[in-house]
Amino acid sequence: MPRPRLFDEDRAVDAAMHAFWRTGYEATSTEDLCVATGLGRSSIYNTFTSKRELFDRALRRYMTTKNAATFDLLDRRTEVRAKIHALLWQIVEASDEDPLGCLVVNSMIELAPRDPELAAVLAADHQRRLAALTDVFESARRAGEIATDKDPRALAHFVIATISGMRVAARGGADRETLAAIATTALDAL
Repeated sequence: MPRPRLFDEDRAVDAAMHAFWRTGYEATSTEDLCVATGLGRSSIYNTFTSKRELFDRALRRYMTTKNAATFDLLDRRTEVRAKIHALLWQIVEASDEDPLGCLVVNSMIELAPRDPELAAVLAADHQRRLAALTDVFESARRAGEIATDKDPRALAHFVIATISGMRVAARGGADRETLAAIATTALDAL
């Protein structure tokens, strides 16, 4: 009879997510995951079967959590500039508890070029965010909040690229003032 688990699996996935977020997939060793989760090697492999499966679960948790916050923000009954301002300032005023950068962007760069399965997961995530932002810009154009000659899909791509770029800049050492300047410049383009 198998022994019952004596740990919170969701908490372990969250801890692994932060470990992968800080150092990436390749640089995060099994020992790093043991330290981060507080689990032994056998518990990790018995529960998640592989480092890769744990990474997949951690990445999906990251996408679900971040997208839920983004979609909630985009559903607010405020003008589009206020929504985009709030999105960009989440990066400017990021919590010190969160690692710098973005696990999705990091994974696109590190793993997607050689992992078609992961690339497909990341592409689907990108399409969900692109569709949500496109809808917001289409509604804003109909409401007269942005010029009628602005392409909602192009604006959505621009915002996603700006957010990704800001996260990379933050990871590269950009300070709050620099990130705020990037965000302000992006807002001026809307």
